Amino acid sequence: MSYDDVEIEDMEWNEELQVYTYPCPCGDLFQISKDELQRGEVMANCPSCTLFITVIYNIEDFLDKKQKDKFEPSKQQPVAAA
Repeated sequence: MSYDDVEIEDMEWNEELQVYTYPCPCGDLFQISKDELQRGEVMANCPSCTLFITVIYNIEDFLDKKQKDKFEPSKQQPVAAA
């Protein structure tokens, strides 16, 4: 087993899967969800090989961003009824 440290900022958010992803050298993707990170789970393994990553993040920044995302106003404009 081998692993690498990866900053959360270097991971990509996948809206459809609701997970952060990071490319593995084997061609698959490491995946970790916001809920896993909030619970303090920081290890992610590649589903196709034996590699692991440790996700590095500041929990206060992460929770602040999650809270802002939750309450961010919709970008859609209200439509007036005739």
